[in-house]
Amino acid sequence: MSHEAFLALLVYAFVTSITPGPNNFMLLASGVNFGFTRTVPHMLGIGIGFFVLLLAVGFGLGTVLTAFPALHTGLKIAGGLYLLYLAWKIAMSRSMGAKGDREESSGRPMRFIEAAAFQWVNPKAWVMAITAMAVYTNPDQPFFSVTLIAGAFAIVNLPSVSTWAGFGMALRGFLSDPARLKWFNIAMGGLLAATLWPMMR
Repeated sequence: MSHEAFLALLVYAFVTSITPGPNNFMLLASGVNFGFTRTVPHMLGIGIGFFVLLLAVGFGLGTVLTAFPALHTGLKIAGGLYLLYLAWKIAMSRSMGAKGDREESSGRPMRFIEAAAFQWVNPKAWVMAITAMAVYTNPDQPFFSVTLIAGAFAIVNLPSVSTWAGFGMALRGFLSDPARLKWFNIAMGGLLAATLWPMMR
């Protein structure tokens, strides 16, 4: 891969990682409701989960989905339903969680393994992975180019998603008012659900 192509890949990885989508809306809400530190496992789960998804797509899973459209459709439906469930949970959250709070009263941030597994049913993650592998892989060096693409995303992804959690953390003071927090969480749940529209067509 040329230097110009690698730079273009980094720009693509940055733009797709930092723009609004299911992961980033959930991180913003988590930063508000649970703080930055408690959201770190969620952020790491996104990064590792997407890295593994990229490798899987690059090494043949994307071809399988292309060959079996019904499997792809089923994955999109399952991902969409799970995303709506997460949107509902965010919208119904009414209190900020603090370390030591009981899970029943304040909920909890998404765990590492949950965030990693979510990438496999996240419609935006699939679009990003398939597009990256289709555009940037080199047929003459398949192993190297797939690994390089996944590595580029790993470099860019964590700082990008951390921005959303950090922004959420910065809003905690303003949203400490229960009424403001209620409407913020409703708005975040609605935005998360709305991310399905362009990806489910």
